[in-house]
Amino acid sequence: MTSLPAGWTLSASAFNLTPTVIEAGRPAPEIAASLVADGLATDIEVELGQLWRSFPQPTAAEAHALREDLAALGGRVSIVGGSIDEWAGPARRRTDDERFDFLLPQLETTAALGATGLRLPLGQAGPALLERLVPVLTDLDVVLFEEAQGSGSPSNPAFAPAYETLDRIADPHVRLLLDISMLMPELPVTYLDLLDRSDLPRDLLRRLRDDWADPATTGAVVEVLRSGAVPPSIHTLYMNLLVRFGRSRIDEVEPVLHLLSGAHLKFWDLDDADGRVTQPIRDLGAALRRSGFTGTLCSEWGGQEWLDDDPIETTRAHLALARTALTSAA
Repeated sequence: MTSLPAGWTLSASAFNLTPTVIEAGRPAPEIAASLVADGLATDIEVELGQLWRSFPQPTAAEAHALREDLAALGGRVSIVGGSIDEWAGPARRRTDDERFDFLLPQLETTAALGATGLRLPLGQAGPALLERLVPVLTDLDVVLFEEAQGSGSPSNPAFAPAYETLDRIADPHVRLLLDISMLMPELPVTYLDLLDRSDLPRDLLRRLRDDWADPATTGAVVEVLRSGAVPPSIHTLYMNLLVRFGRSRIDEVEPVLHLLSGAHLKFWDLDDADGRVTQPIRDLGAALRRSGFTGTLCSEWGGQEWLDDDPIETTRAHLALARTALTSAA
């Protein structure tokens, strides 16, 4: 097996196994541990809300039990997916203190799991909460990762303040995690095929297939959405075009890579036509080598939203693709 550069760890996300969790044939922690038991990875990411019904306040006993089970298999948790529920009721937002109190048990669980850190969407915490959390993170020795994905490029004015906040705080316990859904040169083949079977306007379908990299395509996507021409049966999938799929180039994100300690190698399917699966991995791998990156690079499957493929075998195949792409780039 080809080795990655020193300090790079290829991991897998238990999010990939969501279809198996939904089937509820086994406890969710056992399903997550199967990534290690089946030999896919030694480091895994887990989603707290998917593991335990006690979320957002999992018990220390639950965390220690999973940590011990993984250790017995030779594995560990790398990064934990967390969240902040912004609403305390139908019409009342949580106060700053309530947001802090909602997140604190998740950070304590992250420490109990022996994980490196907990992940939140870029900008969700906000500057005041991030600064308040720094001493807590230091005491727990965990990292809070802010995840940038899809349209969340540093060149997007809506997200620029969040990058500036990370740069200003400049603390090793508050770091960036980049999802390569930001770097999609083309849309997934299986996604395009699904849209082709819908009643979307043919001109838009042509643009999505041939001109995804053109920023003007976003305007066309919004125009069709506002016109009411999106069939209800694919409305949720359609919103990926505005939220989860990005078209940035690697040179747009390279200026923020000094903030980076983790990456999601997001994939949707395994159809690598025109390098749409592996090229973003190679581009990122080369840039990470130049930036002196150390951290985890995690296989995360988003295509389960529309594909029925076996999650374990799909993840195994992607990890092999990713390892080859990363080593060829680095």
